[in-house]
Amino acid sequence: MLITGAARRIGRATALAFADEGANVVVHYRSSVDEARRLVSELTAKGVKAWMVQSDLGKPDETELLIGRALDIAGSLDVVVNNASVFPHDTLQDLTFDGLIDSMRVNAWSPFVLGREFARLVGRGRIVNLIDSRVKDYDWTHVGYILSKHVLWELTKMMALRYAPDITVNGVAPGLILPPQGRDASYLEGLKDTVPLWEVGDPAYVAEAVVFLAKSEYVTGEMLFVDGGRHLKQYLDATKRP
Repeated sequence: MLITGAARRIGRATALAFADEGANVVVHYRSSVDEARRLVSELTAKGVKAWMVQSDLGKPDETELLIGRALDIAGSLDVVVNNASVFPHDTLQDLTFDGLIDSMRVNAWSPFVLGREFARLVGRGRIVNLIDSRVKDYDWTHVGYILSKHVLWELTKMMALRYAPDITVNGVAPGLILPPQGRDASYLEGLKDTVPLWEVGDPAYVAEAVVFLAKSEYVTGEMLFVDGGRHLKQYLDATKRP
Protein backbone atom coordinates (compact mmCIF):
# COMPACT_ATOMS: atom_id res chain seq x y z
CA MET A 1 0.00 0.00 0.00
CA LEU A 2 0.99 3.63 -0.52
CA ILE A 3 0.42 6.44 1.98
CA THR A 4 1.20 9.98 0.88
CA GLY A 5 2.65 12.30 3.48
CA ALA A 6 3.31 9.26 5.63
CA ALA A 7 6.38 10.46 7.50
CA ARG A 8 4.61 12.69 10.00
CA ARG A 9 1.41 13.32 11.97
CA ILE A 10 -1.73 11.46 10.80
CA GLY A 11 0.14 9.79 7.94
CA ARG A 12 2.63 8.27 10.36
CA ALA A 13 -0.10 6.98 12.67
CA THR A 14 -1.88 5.47 9.67
CA ALA A 15 1.24 3.69 8.47
CA LEU A 16 1.80 2.17 11.91
CA ALA A 17 -1.84 1.08 12.11
CA PHE A 18 -1.59 -0.72 8.77
CA ALA A 19 1.64 -2.39 9.86
CA ASP A 20 -0.22 -3.71 12.89
CA GLU A 21 -2.61 -5.30 10.38
CA GLY A 22 0.31 -6.94 8.60
CA ALA A 23 0.38 -4.60 5.60
CA ASN A 24 3.53 -3.62 3.75
CA VAL A 25 3.80 0.15 3.34
CA VAL A 26 5.32 2.51 0.79
CA VAL A 27 6.13 5.66 2.77
CA HIS A 28 5.80 8.75 0.61
CA TYR A 29 7.43 11.98 1.73
CA ARG A 30 8.34 15.32 0.20
CA SER A 31 11.08 16.74 2.44
CA SER A 32 10.83 14.87 5.77
CA VAL A 33 13.52 12.34 4.88
CA ASP A 34 14.75 11.75 8.43
CA GLU A 35 11.23 11.16 9.72
CA ALA A 36 10.56 8.81 6.80
CA ARG A 37 13.68 6.78 7.59
CA ARG A 38 12.67 6.46 11.24
CA LEU A 39 9.18 5.38 10.26
CA VAL A 40 10.50 2.72 7.89
CA SER A 41 12.62 1.35 10.74
CA GLU A 42 9.57 1.23 13.02
CA LEU A 43 7.49 -0.50 10.37
CA THR A 44 10.07 -3.16 9.61
CA ALA A 45 10.47 -3.75 13.35
CA LYS A 46 6.80 -4.75 13.31
CA GLY A 47 7.62 -7.51 10.82
CA VAL A 48 6.35 -5.91 7.60
CA LYS A 49 8.16 -4.58 4.57
CA ALA A 50 8.48 -0.81 4.11
CA TRP A 51 10.00 1.44 1.49
CA MET A 52 10.54 5.17 1.04
CA VAL A 53 9.62 7.19 -2.02
CA GLN A 54 10.19 10.92 -2.42
CA SER A 55 7.89 13.06 -4.55
CA ASP A 56 6.71 16.66 -4.59
CA LEU A 57 2.95 16.51 -5.09
CA GLY A 58 2.99 20.21 -5.87
CA LYS A 59 4.59 19.25 -9.20
CA PRO A 60 2.07 17.53 -11.50
CA ASP A 61 4.73 15.66 -13.47
CA GLU A 62 6.02 14.03 -10.29
CA THR A 63 2.49 13.18 -9.17
CA GLU A 64 1.80 11.39 -12.45
CA LEU A 65 4.75 9.06 -11.88
CA LEU A 66 4.25 8.23 -8.21
CA ILE A 67 1.96 5.18 -8.55
CA GLY A 68 4.28 3.62 -11.12
CA ARG A 69 7.29 4.26 -8.91
CA ALA A 70 5.53 2.74 -5.90
CA LEU A 71 4.68 -0.34 -7.96
CA ASP A 72 8.29 -0.68 -9.07
CA ILE A 73 9.48 -0.44 -5.46
CA ALA A 74 6.93 -2.70 -3.78
CA GLY A 75 5.95 -5.02 -6.64
CA SER A 76 2.22 -4.56 -6.00
CA LEU A 77 -0.31 -2.12 -4.54
CA ASP A 78 -3.78 -2.75 -3.17
CA VAL A 79 -4.48 0.44 -1.21
CA VAL A 80 -3.73 4.13 -1.77
CA VAL A 81 -4.21 6.56 1.11
CA ASN A 82 -4.14 10.19 0.00
CA ASN A 83 -3.08 11.90 3.21
CA ALA A 84 -0.61 14.61 2.11
CA SER A 85 -1.91 18.18 2.14
CA VAL A 86 -0.93 21.82 2.45
CA PHE A 87 -2.60 24.17 4.94
CA PRO A 88 -1.83 27.81 4.09
CA HIS A 89 -3.41 30.67 5.99
CA ASP A 90 -5.62 32.84 3.79
CA THR A 91 -8.97 34.62 4.02
CA LEU A 92 -11.45 35.79 1.41
CA GLN A 93 -9.76 39.17 1.60
CA ASP A 94 -6.21 37.98 0.88
CA LEU A 95 -6.71 34.74 -1.08
CA THR A 96 -4.83 34.87 -4.38
CA PHE A 97 -5.36 32.87 -7.53
CA ASP A 98 -1.87 31.37 -7.25
CA GLY A 99 -2.50 30.47 -3.61
CA LEU A 100 -5.76 28.77 -4.49
CA ILE A 101 -4.07 26.79 -7.27
CA ASP A 102 -1.28 25.70 -4.90
CA SER A 103 -3.87 24.27 -2.48
CA MET A 104 -5.87 22.65 -5.28
CA ARG A 105 -2.78 21.09 -6.82
CA VAL A 106 -1.75 19.21 -3.67
CA ASN A 107 -5.06 18.71 -1.85
CA ALA A 108 -7.39 17.85 -4.73
CA TRP A 109 -5.53 17.33 -8.00
CA SER A 110 -2.84 14.96 -6.69
CA PRO A 111 -5.32 12.59 -4.98
CA PHE A 112 -7.36 12.52 -8.17
CA VAL A 113 -4.34 11.80 -10.37
CA LEU A 114 -3.02 9.14 -8.01
CA GLY A 115 -6.45 7.51 -7.95
CA ARG A 116 -6.70 7.63 -11.73
CA GLU A 117 -3.25 6.11 -12.15
CA PHE A 118 -4.06 3.46 -9.56
CA ALA A 119 -7.15 2.54 -11.56
CA ARG A 120 -5.16 2.45 -14.79
CA LEU A 121 -2.09 0.56 -13.59
CA VAL A 122 -3.58 -1.67 -10.87
CA GLY A 123 -7.30 -1.77 -11.56
CA ARG A 124 -8.45 -3.23 -8.27
CA GLY A 125 -8.27 -2.19 -4.62
CA ARG A 126 -9.09 0.63 -2.22
CA ILE A 127 -8.57 4.39 -2.23
CA VAL A 128 -9.04 6.45 0.93
CA ASN A 129 -8.84 10.24 0.78
CA LEU A 130 -8.21 12.38 3.85
CA ILE A 131 -10.69 15.25 3.65
CA ASP A 132 -11.74 17.51 6.57
CA SER A 133 -14.83 17.69 8.77
CA ARG A 134 -15.14 21.38 7.85
CA VAL A 135 -16.44 20.48 4.40
CA LYS A 136 -19.81 20.56 6.18
CA ASP A 137 -19.17 24.27 6.72
CA TYR A 138 -16.28 26.66 5.98
CA ASP A 139 -12.87 27.58 7.32
CA TRP A 140 -12.67 31.35 7.09
CA THR A 141 -8.94 31.54 7.83
CA HIS A 142 -7.84 28.78 5.41
CA VAL A 143 -10.05 29.49 2.43
CA GLY A 144 -7.90 27.97 -0.31
CA TYR A 145 -7.42 24.84 1.77
CA ILE A 146 -11.10 24.27 2.53
CA LEU A 147 -12.12 24.93 -1.07
CA SER A 148 -9.65 22.28 -2.18
CA LYS A 149 -11.11 19.82 0.34
CA HIS A 150 -14.63 20.51 -0.95
CA VAL A 151 -13.36 19.63 -4.43
CA LEU A 152 -11.68 16.48 -3.11
CA TRP A 153 -14.96 15.31 -1.56
CA GLU A 154 -16.77 15.75 -4.88
CA LEU A 155 -13.98 13.92 -6.68
CA THR A 156 -14.18 11.11 -4.14
CA LYS A 157 -17.83 10.51 -5.01
CA MET A 158 -17.21 10.77 -8.74
CA MET A 159 -14.28 8.35 -8.58
CA ALA A 160 -16.33 5.93 -6.48
CA LEU A 161 -18.89 5.76 -9.27
CA ARG A 162 -16.42 5.64 -12.13
CA TYR A 163 -14.10 3.00 -10.66
CA ALA A 164 -16.76 0.67 -9.24
CA PRO A 165 -17.03 -2.26 -8.88
CA ASP A 166 -13.31 -3.03 -8.80
CA ILE A 167 -12.11 -0.08 -6.70
CA THR A 168 -13.79 1.47 -3.69
CA VAL A 169 -13.15 5.17 -3.03
CA ASN A 170 -13.98 6.72 0.33
CA GLY A 171 -13.05 9.65 2.53
CA VAL A 172 -12.13 10.21 6.15
CA ALA A 173 -12.86 13.64 7.60
CA PRO A 174 -10.77 14.43 10.69
CA GLY A 175 -11.68 17.18 13.13
CA LEU A 176 -9.66 18.48 16.07
CA ILE A 177 -6.84 15.96 15.97
CA LEU A 178 -3.50 17.80 15.85
CA PRO A 179 -2.69 21.51 16.09
CA PRO A 180 -1.52 23.23 12.91
CA GLN A 181 2.15 24.04 12.55
CA GLY A 182 3.19 26.84 14.86
CA ARG A 183 0.51 25.99 17.44
CA ASP A 184 0.66 23.78 20.50
CA ALA A 185 -1.88 21.56 22.24
CA SER A 186 -3.42 24.53 24.06
CA TYR A 187 -4.80 25.73 20.72
CA LEU A 188 -6.98 22.61 20.43
CA GLU A 189 -7.88 22.64 24.11
CA GLY A 190 -9.38 26.08 23.58
CA LEU A 191 -11.69 24.65 20.92
CA LYS A 192 -13.02 21.65 22.86
CA ASP A 193 -16.32 23.42 23.47
CA THR A 194 -17.03 23.11 19.73
CA VAL A 195 -16.92 19.30 19.97
CA PRO A 196 -20.04 17.48 21.23
CA LEU A 197 -17.87 14.77 22.80
CA TRP A 198 -15.86 17.51 24.54
CA GLU A 199 -12.56 15.88 23.64
CA VAL A 200 -9.62 16.49 21.35
CA GLY A 201 -9.02 13.55 19.04
CA ASP A 202 -5.96 11.40 18.49
CA PRO A 203 -4.27 10.47 15.19
CA ALA A 204 -4.92 6.83 16.06
CA TYR A 205 -8.67 7.47 15.78
CA VAL A 206 -8.22 8.65 12.19
CA ALA A 207 -5.91 5.75 11.37
CA GLU A 208 -8.52 3.31 12.69
CA ALA A 209 -11.12 4.78 10.32
CA VAL A 210 -8.76 4.60 7.35
CA VAL A 211 -7.98 0.95 8.08
CA PHE A 212 -11.69 0.17 8.34
CA LEU A 213 -12.42 1.67 4.93
CA ALA A 214 -9.41 -0.05 3.38
CA LYS A 215 -10.70 -3.42 4.64
CA SER A 216 -14.38 -2.90 3.84
CA GLU A 217 -15.75 -4.61 0.75
CA TYR A 218 -19.17 -2.95 0.69
CA VAL A 219 -18.63 0.74 1.36
CA THR A 220 -17.84 3.24 -1.36
CA GLY A 221 -18.47 6.92 -1.99
CA GLU A 222 -18.77 7.62 1.73
CA MET A 223 -17.08 10.03 4.12
CA LEU A 224 -16.47 8.92 7.69
CA PHE A 225 -16.28 11.83 10.14
CA VAL A 226 -13.72 11.41 12.92
CA ASP A 227 -14.38 14.65 14.75
CA GLY A 228 -16.33 13.90 17.91
CA GLY A 229 -19.50 15.11 16.22
CA ARG A 230 -18.13 18.55 15.44
CA HIS A 231 -19.53 18.49 11.89
CA LEU A 232 -23.03 18.55 13.39
CA LYS A 233 -22.50 22.07 14.71
CA GLN A 234 -21.91 25.36 12.92
CA TYR A 235 -18.34 26.56 13.21
CA LEU A 236 -19.38 30.19 13.19
CA ASP A 237 -22.22 31.98 14.89
CA ALA A 238 -24.75 32.49 12.10
CA THR A 239 -25.52 35.99 13.40
CA LYS A 240 -21.94 37.13 12.80
CA ARG A 241 -20.33 37.89 9.51
CA PRO A 242 -17.04 36.08 8.79
